[in-house]
Amino acid sequence: MIIYIDGQYLPDEEAKISVFDHGFLYGDGVFEGIRAYNGKIFRLKEHLDRLFDSAKTIDLQPPVSKEEMTEIICEVLKRNKLTNAYIRPIISRGVGDLGLDPRKCPKPAFIVIATSWGAMYGDLYEKGLKAVTVSVRRNPADALPPNVKSLNYLNNILAKIEANYKGGDEAIFFDTNGYVSEGSGDNLYVVKNGEIITPPTINNLRGITRMVLLELANSLGISVKEQNMGYFDLYSADELICTGTAAEVAPITWVDGRTIGTGKPGPVTRQLMAAFKTVTETEGYPIEK
Repeated sequence: MIIYIDGQYLPDEEAKISVFDHGFLYGDGVFEGIRAYNGKIFRLKEHLDRLFDSAKTIDLQPPVSKEEMTEIICEVLKRNKLTNAYIRPIISRGVGDLGLDPRKCPKPAFIVIATSWGAMYGDLYEKGLKAVTVSVRRNPADALPPNVKSLNYLNNILAKIEANYKGGDEAIFFDTNGYVSEGSGDNLYVVKNGEIITPPTINNLRGITRMVLLELANSLGISVKEQNMGYFDLYSADELICTGTAAEVAPITWVDGRTIGTGKPGPVTRQLMAAFKTVTETEGYPIEK
């Protein structure tokens, strides 16, 4: 595997960062997860725009432009001979000292990793995921905004740990006000009476796949509503969906011991899964220009 680090394309065994890098020491940095399908990078512009927005929010200046990032990402894919891949661009605060002050980190670091990636949940796309609500609350927007896709993912990992102990394929976060937030790594949608309901993105990530799903729902004539939701909405849902770059569009058919709908992926979910597959096969930024 060839990895890009600060101007060099290196074999993975040689791709190293300093122990004084603030991304390693403090989670001080931002990242994206991007997919390539059939030789095209899906929604690359939107992902890079979000990466730069995350960086600006934490006052981190990317060391390369969006155009340069695009070229680097394509080059990493070509050097690894990947046409279908999961891509991880990372901007770290860079090397400093053991103190917190980011001014001690004069040069941010930029890294790109790309690897082959199949269906994240395997046969669960046909059977449905089991999800559990967790006691860990999503970071509040006035502490660490969930819309910053930062290297500090401990909040998400704690939720995943709890889900693992409870036997769930995925965790469902609530926020500190008791509203449904998101999964440990994906956005959530309730389907009720043929309508999609999803939380506003103040307490969860503005997912790129979320944006695509809402576009697809609109094109298919499926009504979408943003509103706060609680346990009642989850448990009484006709269908429950989660989306993310890695997860794509996946059905949830069981939550906290309750069967969702019929216990199988519902008609709205299946319609959106098929539409998403079609759009990823047809859209994208070509790796080879």
